[in-house]
Formats: sequence, C-alpha cells, structure tokens
Amino acid sequence: MAEKIRTIYDLAKLAGVSGATVSRALAGKDVVNSKTAEKIRKLAADHGFRPSSIARNLRMQKKGAIGVVIPLGHDKTQHISDPFFMTLIGALADELTEKGFDLVLSRIIPDTDDWLNRMIDSDRVDGYIIIGQSNQSKTLDRVAQSYLPMVAWGAFAQGQIHCSVGTDNFLGGMLAASHLIDKGCKKLAFCGNTQAIEMALRLDGAKEAVKQSGKDVSLVETPTHLAAELSGTDIAAFLDSTDEMPDGIFAGSDLIALTAIQVLVGRGLSVPNDVRVIGFDDLLLAQTSVPTLTTIRQDITSGAKHLVECLLARINGAPTGSIVLNPELIQRAST
Repeated sequence: MAEKIRTIYDLAKLAGVSGATVSRALAGKDVVNSKTAEKIRKLAADHGFRPSSIARNLRMQKKGAIGVVIPLGHDKTQHISDPFFMTLIGALADELTEKGFDLVLSRIIPDTDDWLNRMIDSDRVDGYIIIGQSNQSKTLDRVAQSYLPMVAWGAFAQGQIHCSVGTDNFLGGMLAASHLIDKGCKKLAFCGNTQAIEMALRLDGAKEAVKQSGKDVSLVETPTHLAAELSGTDIAAFLDSTDEMPDGIFAGSDLIALTAIQVLVGRGLSVPNDVRVIGFDDLLLAQTSVPTLTTIRQDITSGAKHLVECLLARINGAPTGSIVLNPELIQRAST
C-alpha cells in the first residue's frame, strides 16, 4: 500500500524536491519549473493530497477568518435571531465563503470603552465587519484611527473616521413619511429606538418630510424596543396613553412594523383602513405577512458584497471610502 501523503514534506520526499518547491508549485508560483510543477501537482492529485488551509494562512501571515460583530449598546434585549441580523449574516457568510474566509460571529454588550480594542488585541481574525454602529460610533472612529481592517454596516455621518457601508437612512425616512402623507395620513407616529444612529436618521428624515409637506401633519416619536417580545408592549402602552390615535405608523424596522400591525388588529383596528403602517428593511417577512407590508427596502445583498470587498481591500493595506446605498419605497397592502 502506498504511504499516506499527509504534509507537503511527504509530497516533497516523493517528488524528490524541497518542501519549499512543493509549496510554490501548489500555489502556482512561476519560479518553479513548469515540468516539475506539473509533476508535483499530478502526484498531489494521485494521492488525494490537499494542502492545509491553516498552513497556507500561516505562510501568508493570515488567519483565514473574519470577525462579524453585533454591538448592542442601544438595546441590550435585541437578539442575533432578529430577522435583519440573520439576513445580513447569511449574505456575508456567502460572500466570505466564496473568498475563502471563515466567519466568526460575536454578539457584544459594550460594557467598557475598550471592548473593540480587546477583541482586536486577541488577534484571532484578519479583520472585522461591525453590523450596526449602535451607539458606538465614537468607539469605531477612535479605533479606526490606528486599525485599518474594519468596516461597519450602518449610517454615514459627515466627518466620521471609520468606513461604513449602508443605506441613506435620512432619505429612507423621508420616503416613508412622504408616502404616508400622500396617502392622506395626518397623525404620524414613529416607533423605534433612536439611540442607534440609523434609527435617529430615519426619524430626522420623517420630520423633514413633514416639514416639506406644508400640510397640517403631526409626528410623534414613541420609543420602542427592537426585540419583538418587548416592542408589542411598548406600542400598546403608547396607544393607551395617546390622546390622538395615529392614522399612520412609520416603524424603524419591518419587525417593529409587523408587531404594530398585530397590536392594532388585536384592538379591532384595520390595517390599512384605520391605520396605515410602513416598515424599513424589506425582509422576506414583509412579503409574506398579512397584510403584506409596505416598507423601505435596503439592498442587503449588495451591502454584504460591498462590506466584504472593502474589508478585503483594507486587509491588503488599501484604505476605502464609505458607501451609501439608495433606499427604495416598496408599496404593498399595509398602506
């Protein structure tokens, strides 16, 4: 029985060359004679030998893994199982796998200002993708001054130092509120947690739409948790306490919007006849809910691609600028 080939050194012994020559041949380096390289590759194929990705990454001084981090400074109750997180993580996993990287996922409750520095100092991955800036924009800016391989999904603010990829949340908020106003709504409510910069910009955009409408339209903010098991209670408490029932609800996420619909229907109200509801994200849930949900679409697949491309460029030492994606109004039955 032929001896099992386990390492490049076993293969080198069989081929009568050095381990370095085998390594270069399998990596496709031109410095190896073509005839020798062909012989080495054929021997490797005949013996079912595949070089260790760990060894290859060590030679390249890379770990072969990317850290994907979800910081929850603004809402510690939110879960990784949130449909938005799962959708973006899935898209990132697809992109990273195609590029030969593993994904290392972390959910972080920022307890000190150096939480990100501690992760970087652990030296476990080649770079970081941060999903959502939460209320940690200052931390990201501080770290980005000395650490290049990091990109965040989220909002872009003038003057920020860290690289971000995300939707124009201000414009998205304008589109949402303008749509409700065009549908005849006069009493708008925004449901979301504006400690997160993205949510704050969505609310600011909605306020600007109300201002530009020139109509007698009011807009109130009702702080709402992002976790579904808590947002329903928040929305119900708001409806109980308000003197004027809203005729239009702009929810900061699809999940909040769908919860709002459940609360309204549970009170005998009809959507959209009594209250029109619009969300933000355009997740699969928005397309399959009853009624189907009008929402502001974020191009999550394109966003994941941009995140990975920017990060890989930064891993290779090339700074990249932030990318702002255009939102899109998707009208369905809830408005």
